[in-house]
Amino acid sequence: MTTTNNLETLPRGVQVALAICAVALVAFPFVGSDFYAQMVTRMMIMAIFAMSLDLLQGVTGLVSLGHAAFFGIAGYALAFLTPPGEAVSLWWTLPLAVAGSALAALVIGFFVVRTHGIYFIMVTMAFAQMVFYLFFDNKALGGSDGLYINFKPGTDIFGWNAFDLDNKRVFYYFTLACLLGVYAFLRRLLFSPFGRALAGIRVNEHRMRAMGYGTFGYKLAAFTLAGALAGLAGYLWGAQTGFVNPELMGFHMSAHAIMMVILGGMGNFAGAIVGAFAFEYLLHVFKDLPTVGALRLGKHWQLWMGLFIVLLVVYAPRGILGLAEKFTRRRHGNE
Repeated sequence: MTTTNNLETLPRGVQVALAICAVALVAFPFVGSDFYAQMVTRMMIMAIFAMSLDLLQGVTGLVSLGHAAFFGIAGYALAFLTPPGEAVSLWWTLPLAVAGSALAALVIGFFVVRTHGIYFIMVTMAFAQMVFYLFFDNKALGGSDGLYINFKPGTDIFGWNAFDLDNKRVFYYFTLACLLGVYAFLRRLLFSPFGRALAGIRVNEHRMRAMGYGTFGYKLAAFTLAGALAGLAGYLWGAQTGFVNPELMGFHMSAHAIMMVILGGMGNFAGAIVGAFAFEYLLHVFKDLPTVGALRLGKHWQLWMGLFIVLLVVYAPRGILGLAEKFTRRRHGNE
C-alpha cells in the first residue's frame, strides 16, 4: 500500500466543506424528522466503526476481515450488563464494554499481528468466525436469536440525571459528541510520534525495524486501540437498537466497514466518516429500487453496491475525498 492511496491532508476548500457538514449535523435534529434523526444517528455510529478500522487499514496498512468481532463484543457486553427490569449506568458499563473489546483485540492481536499480507487477512477472519460461532451456537450467550436490551443506559450521578438517553435528540447529540471526540483524538494521534511510526510501518515495515522500531508492539497497540474504538461503536449500536445478535460479528459487517473506508478515502479519518454516511445512504437507495417487470431491483442491492464500489476503486482509487481533492486542486490550477 503506497502513500499515494492515503489522504492525510486535504485542501482548504474540502476542509471548509467538511466543517459545514459538521454544522449541518449539529442543526439536523431541529429540521429533520425523528425517523431521519435515527437514521443519521446510525450513520454516525457506523462512522465511528469505520474510523476504528481506518486506523488499521488506512494508517497502519493492516487489512482486517474480523474487525466486527470487537464491535459485537461491546454490544453483547451492554446486553449482559443490563438487568431485565432496570437501566444500567452508562458511566461504568461504557468503559467496561470498551475495555472488553480492547482486551479481546489485545489477545487476538498478539497472534495475528505476527503475520503479514494475505495471512493477516485470513487469520483475522478466522478469529472473527470463532467469536461469531461462540455466540451463535451457545444458548447461554443468546444463541442465534441474540439478546434484547430493554433500557438505554442511565446517566445518574449521585441521584442527579445528567441527561436522558431515552430522548432521541439527546442520544443523537451524545453520539455526535462521541463521533467528534473520536475524530479529534485520531487526528491528533495521526500526527503524533506514535502515528508517524504507524504510517512508517505501512510504507516500509522492514526499514522501520532496521531503524530500531519495535514494529510488533506498535502494530499490537494499534490493533488494540482500533478494537476499543470499534467497541465504542458497538456499545452505541446496542444502546440505540435495543438488540444485539451474532450477525454484528459476522463477516459482512467487517466487509461493510472496509467498503466504507475505501468509499470515503483511506488515511484521513474524515474519509471514513464520509464513507460511512455515503455507504448507509446508498444502502437505502439501492434497497428502495423499484421492481421492473419480474426483476426486483431492490432485492439485489448487494449487486448494485458491489458494482458501485468496483467502479469507484477503478476510477477514483482515493475515494470520495480523493475526488473532492482532485476537483479542488484542478479548479485552483485553472485559476
